[in-house]
Amino acid sequence: MGFYQNLRFVYRKTPDLMRERMIQWRKGETVTKVGHPTRLDKARMLGYKAKSGFVVARVRIKKGGSKRVKPRMGRSPSKAGRFFNPRKSARWIAEEKASRIFKNMEVLNSYFVCKDGKQEWFEVILVDPQNPSIKADRALSSVASQRGRAERGLTAAAHKTDRRKL
Repeated sequence: MGFYQNLRFVYRKTPDLMRERMIQWRKGETVTKVGHPTRLDKARMLGYKAKSGFVVARVRIKKGGSKRVKPRMGRSPSKAGRFFNPRKSARWIAEEKASRIFKNMEVLNSYFVCKDGKQEWFEVILVDPQNPSIKADRALSSVASQRGRAERGLTAAAHKTDRRKL
């Protein structure tokens, strides 16, 4: 087995380690900058490189649907339900949250890390388009030049969501 296959195997076979990490992550912020990816094999597959210009952010998303604000005055239409499905994948929502926090960066990709009964965690790979090492890389400079990738649905998470429902 290769190095990245071993990493994938270790990740799957050590649930106790992730359980301990989730206890710490629950206490932290919703969007947190991470020094290095939790799942290096997955991050490398999606385009992460250990050089300047790359940032990894861990994002926590609540599971389940959303709830609309109850109308305060006037009549409530019968078709205006309180609960609704956001019609976006949780991964896509995580990418949008990360791009709102890191405004000078562009979302390259994201991947699932873990989940518990109430929350899911994703790691989002962000690229700094102003960094000289990113500008010199031909493949990354074209991706980094697309402003607002996550909001406009140009990432892999958005492509995997059923767009006919939007």
